[in-house]
Amino acid sequence: MSEYDFDIGILGGGSGGLTVAAGATQLGAKTLLVEKEKELGGDCLHFGCVPSKTLIRTAHVYHLMKNAKQFGLPPVEVKDVDFREVTKRIQSVINVIQKHDSEERFCKLGVRVEFGDAQFIDEHAIRVNGKTFSAKTWVIATGSSPAIPPIEDLDKTPHITNKEIFSLERLPKTMIIFGAGPIAIEMAQAFCRLGSKVTVVQRSNQILSKEDKDMADQVMHVLSNEGVVFHLNASVVSTRNLGDGREVIMKTDEGKTMGLRAETILVAMGREANLGGLGLEDIGISYDRKGLKVDQRLKTNHKHIYGVGDVTGAYLFTHAAGYEGGIVISNAIFHLPRKADYTFLPWCTYTDPELASIGMNEKMAKAAGIEYSVWVEEFKDNDRSLAEGENAGKIKMLLDEKEKPIGIQILGPRAGDLVSEWVAVVNGKVKLSTLASAVHPYPTLGEINKKVAGTFLSGKIFSEKVRKGLKFFFHLRGRACGQDLA
Repeated sequence: MSEYDFDIGILGGGSGGLTVAAGATQLGAKTLLVEKEKELGGDCLHFGCVPSKTLIRTAHVYHLMKNAKQFGLPPVEVKDVDFREVTKRIQSVINVIQKHDSEERFCKLGVRVEFGDAQFIDEHAIRVNGKTFSAKTWVIATGSSPAIPPIEDLDKTPHITNKEIFSLERLPKTMIIFGAGPIAIEMAQAFCRLGSKVTVVQRSNQILSKEDKDMADQVMHVLSNEGVVFHLNASVVSTRNLGDGREVIMKTDEGKTMGLRAETILVAMGREANLGGLGLEDIGISYDRKGLKVDQRLKTNHKHIYGVGDVTGAYLFTHAAGYEGGIVISNAIFHLPRKADYTFLPWCTYTDPELASIGMNEKMAKAAGIEYSVWVEEFKDNDRSLAEGENAGKIKMLLDEKEKPIGIQILGPRAGDLVSEWVAVVNGKVKLSTLASAVHPYPTLGEINKKVAGTFLSGKIFSEKVRKGLKFFFHLRGRACGQDLA
C-alpha cells in the first residue's frame, strides 16, 4: 500500500496546474488538483488573456466601423457602446473555453478535483475544507493577483483591477490608469476605442518599460493619436472619492503637482504571487516578495515540491506556465532531469499594432554586455500591410558577433502570429539563408520575416568582392543604365 494518498498533488487550476494535472494522470499518476475558486481555468481564462483579447477584438471592430471612410467606404454612424452587451460576449467566449477546463473533463481524465483553500500541514500533506490529502510530490501553481500600490487613501477610493474590468455594468466616460505595462496599455487602447476618455499615469519615461524605447514610443504614438493621454515621469501621490467620481493627485519628476478627475480608476501596476495562507512558512519553503524560489528544474528547497507559473514571479505568461508544467512532468513523472530554458521565450502585447518579441531586445543585450548588430524592415514597405491600411511598425532582428539571431522584435499587424515563424527558426537553429530562400506567399505580412533575413544576406551576396569575382570569371559587363542607384 502506498505511503501517500496521491502520487502528485497540484495547487492551482490555471494553465500551469492544468498542464501538470492532464499530463500526470494520462501517464498513470494518481493525481489531485486543488483550486480555491469555484471553477478551473485560472486568471487567464476568467480575468486575463481570454477576456482581454475578446474585448480588444470588439474594440477593434468598433474602431474600424468608425473609420470606414479610410477604406473607401461611406461613413458609418455608430451608436454608443452598451457595455453590458460587450460583457455578455466576453462571458460567452469564457463559457466555451471553460468546457475544456472543466471539472468534468479532468475527472474523466482521472484527476480528483477539490475546490477550497489549501494549507500545508507538513511537507507531504495539505488540508482542504477539513479534509487531509497527502501526496508524494506537490506542485504549487497558485498564480498571481493584481498588486495594489501603497498610495495614500487608495484603500478608501473605489477602484478596479483586471478582475473587475471585464464585468462592468457600463462603459466609463472617463478612466485613469495607474501603470503602463501590457495590461494597462491594452486596456487603455481598447476603452479609448470604445468611447472612454483615457489617461495613463506612468512612473518611468516610457510605456512598456521592458521593451526597447523606440518600439514602445511607436505604440504610444499610435495610442496618443487615437486619444489616449499619457503622463510619463509621474507618480500618484494620493486619491480621493468624490462620490460620482475619483480624484487623483500626481507629481511629476520636476516636483510639479497636479490633479486629475475621472469616473473610474484602473490599477495595473504589476502582480504579486498568491502564496498567502498556504502555510509555506510552517514547512520551510523559501520565497520572497517576487514569489517562490525555484531552481532550473523548478524545484523549491524541498525537492519534491515544485513551483510553476506566475507564482515563481519570473515569467508571467500563460504559455510560460504551460511550458513549465511540461518541465515538471519530465522531472517528477518521467524522472528525466530537465531544466527550464527561457532563452527564446516569446511574448506579445496585444495593442494595435501588436508588439511581439522573442529572445533578447536591445535593452537585454546591452545589460548582458553582448555585442550585436540590428537589422530593420518597416511595415510601410510591406505590400500586404499597405493594402490593409497598416503602415506603422517595423521588425528588428538582433544578431550577435557570430551573426546568429539573438532576438527579434516585431511591432506591426498580427505581430504575435508573425513571431511564431521565428519561434521555429531560433529553436530549430534554422539558418538565415534558409529563411531568406524559402518561398513565402505573396502578398502576406509574413514576407517581412523573409525580407529582414534577406536584407542581412544581400550585403554579402551583392558585395563588390562578389561582383568583381563574377566579372572576372564570367565576363559580366556591369550596369546597363548610367543613372545612379537611389
